[in-house]
Amino acid sequence: MKVIGFNGSARPQGNTYTLLEQVAEPLREKGIDVEIVHVGNAVMGCKACGICGKTKNEQCSIDDSLNGWIQSAKKADGILLGSPVYFSGIAGGMKAFLDRMFYVSGSNGNLFRHKVGASVVAVRRSGGVTTFDQLNHYLLYSEMLIPGSNYWNVGHGAARGEVAQDLEGGQIMKVLGENMAWLLQVVAAGKESVVMPEQRQKMYMNFIR
Repeated sequence: MKVIGFNGSARPQGNTYTLLEQVAEPLREKGIDVEIVHVGNAVMGCKACGICGKTKNEQCSIDDSLNGWIQSAKKADGILLGSPVYFSGIAGGMKAFLDRMFYVSGSNGNLFRHKVGASVVAVRRSGGVTTFDQLNHYLLYSEMLIPGSNYWNVGHGAARGEVAQDLEGGQIMKVLGENMAWLLQVVAAGKESVVMPEQRQKMYMNFIR
């Protein structure tokens, strides 16, 4: 089994990366391969062209690193999302990445449905829970399976590497990794014996009449 983690920090090996690695450690102990990809500011935002919904080739019309990452996420059994906090929200580069990747997924039959997914947040002081909530919106919208921990998945630290001093945060990440590994194994074991729910054609409705 494999989990792919997306690091949405501008710093390749800052506090967000440290948290992702803390989650990855118990996963690797269970024999699950973990790859952490640095997203940073590598992609631009969605330009609302709608082409991915017309071509349905699992590709974004913008030619950058995103399309390769979409396929890596599609092949993975689990997805980890990590972001620092920018003004009580997801970092801009990560937001651009998530909007495009999950829009392509939704336009192509929901590529990440029933994958195991989790999110983690690095924060200096406050805004961690609101950012955690925003990241989880992508997972929940995609019908992904989300393991919990013994608190919200937020680690505190200002200077690079300082989040490692947050002992409670470290335990949260460890428990998350253990629960994610367990859920991945449960899903794998149940595929042969439990019938997956039918995938519904999504209904769209607005309130302008």
